[in-house]
Order: sequence, then C-alpha cells, then structure tokens
Amino acid sequence: MSIVLSRLLFKQFSKQLYTKSMALLNLLILAVALAFSNHPTAKAQTNYPHKAVRIIVGYPPGGPTDLIARIVAQKLSESWSQPVIVDNRPGASGIIGAELTVKAAPDGYTFLMVPVTFAVTPSLFNKMPYDAVRDLAPVAQVASSPFILVVHPTLPVKNIKDLITIAKSRPGQINYASASAGGMPHLAGELFNTMANVKMVHIPYKGAAPATTDLLSGQVSLMFNNMLSAMPHIKSSRLRAVAVTSSKRSAAIPQLPTIAETIPNYEASGWYGAFAPANTPRDLLLKVNQEMTRAMKLPDVIQRLSGDGVEAVSSTPEQFGLYLRSEMSKWAKVVVASGAKPD
Repeated sequence: MSIVLSRLLFKQFSKQLYTKSMALLNLLILAVALAFSNHPTAKAQTNYPHKAVRIIVGYPPGGPTDLIARIVAQKLSESWSQPVIVDNRPGASGIIGAELTVKAAPDGYTFLMVPVTFAVTPSLFNKMPYDAVRDLAPVAQVASSPFILVVHPTLPVKNIKDLITIAKSRPGQINYASASAGGMPHLAGELFNTMANVKMVHIPYKGAAPATTDLLSGQVSLMFNNMLSAMPHIKSSRLRAVAVTSSKRSAAIPQLPTIAETIPNYEASGWYGAFAPANTPRDLLLKVNQEMTRAMKLPDVIQRLSGDGVEAVSSTPEQFGLYLRSEMSKWAKVVVASGAKPD
C-alpha cells in the first residue's frame, strides 16, 4: 500500500512540476517577445519608414550616380510619404561615402548608391577602410549603361575589326583617352587590349572634359566614353561611334553593334546599385529592393533615362551580391594585368 501511495504522490508532484515549468517557459517567451517588440529595429520594421531616409553618394552632385540616386530618392519619398535625402560625400574614389555607410546603424535608414567603380577600388588601393563584401549588404542593382567606343574621324576605323587590324599593325601607336587612371573607361580599354591581343596606349586626363577636347582635336585617337557626353558629338559627326561596351545592344542606339559581337564575352558596362550597412534586417532589404525596382520601371523614369542610354535593371539582393563578387574578380585581373594605379 505504501508503494502505491508513493507512486501516486510522485506522479502528482511530477505533474505539478511540469505545470509550473511550462508556466515559467511561457512567461520567458512573453518577456523575450516584449523585449524584442521594444527594440528600435523591431519598431522600424513594424512602422517603416517612420522618419527620413538617407542615400549616401560618394561623388559630387550632377554626376550619373548622383542622378540615379536622386531619381530613386524622389520616387521613394513619394511612395513612403517620408523625406528621402541624397547626401553627397565625395572623395577618394567613393571610399569616403562607403565608409560612412559601413559605420551607420543597420536600421534601414541609411543606404549607399554606387557605380561600377565600387567593384574596382578594392583592387586599386592597397588598404581599404572596409570590406566591400563583408561590411555592406547588397540591396539592388537598379540600372546599367554602356560606354560607347568613339574614334576621331581621321582614324580609318568603322568597326571593331578595323580597330583590331590597325592596332596590330601599329602597336603602341594608337592612343586612347580617359577621364582618370583606374576609372572604368581606362579599364574598358585595358580589357580590350587583353581580349583583342593589341597594345593601345592609355592617356589619362584630369576629367572627361579635357579628354574629350583632345579627342575632338585629334590629339588622341579614341575613347570609351559615356553616352551623355558622346552623343552630341556623334550626331554632329565630330566623332564616329564604333560600338557599345555592353553585352547587348543599347535601346538608345540599337543600330550600333556591341564589341562582344566581334570579341565574344567582352563587356565593360557601367552599372549602379544600392547597398546598406551589414546586418540590416533582410525584410527591410527586400522591401527597399522592391521599392527601388518599382521606381526605376516607372514610365517617366524610363523616358528620362533612356536618352542617356541608361536602362533599369531588376535583381534580388542575393543576385546583386553574386554579381558584385564576379565584377570584383573580373576587374581585379584587369587591374593587375594593366598595372593601373589610382590618380
């Protein structure tokens, strides 16, 4: 009888202990949930955005990266009914702006808009104050734009085959201009040298304007130029357009072939994309990704940019992250092969 009683008492005690344990566990879960709900990041996600959002641009106002950022900022502000401010922090090839973003709170209120040179700078500089892959979270690639290979009319080149033929017959005698050493127009030329097995000589300038001036006067033979700068001179026949550097023809000038049609896999496109500080919550990244993609596909935005050869691009944060890595690897090889150094 005592054994039976003991078993009954033990069973009752176990049941009470289990009940109390579950009650304590439920209280603990509730406490954690309440604590998280009061966390600033949680509040930001619940009522996002509830204050001004900043898009940092590491270049002066008026450039293409600034233009893209301001278009995105305007459309996001209209959609969210909150100010979206473009904060220009020029210097050190965009590094200053990127470093500010890295140090910002990962709460969805600070973003960075960059051009393709963001993928090149880690190879140009021996020391970087941040790791482009580790310290920043990809949000979205929003746009792309090819360069146009233009030549002075006195150079007897009408297509890429002509250029390869004349460059091989005159090694080291064909000069091409760019706005700066280590910039994309410079590296586009170095990539062409490597893939076409020719040796054109790079002439760096202190900006696109003096480079274009010397090209127009015939002091240099050719240039990988952006569409905005090149199109007026192409229309006036002061320069001859040979090809675009993108993997597919540009909708802005569809009759112009790509370099890749003669040199398979050649591509040196300018692209633009947004990043956030590392550890920004994924749901915020996805929300902003969707909003930026929507903004770039609005009819008025497409019409505004199409004349400059800029096209909207859609990508998930993961796709953009993979693309960034591939671009960094690609241009690192070009930098090493060319010995390019920043100005």
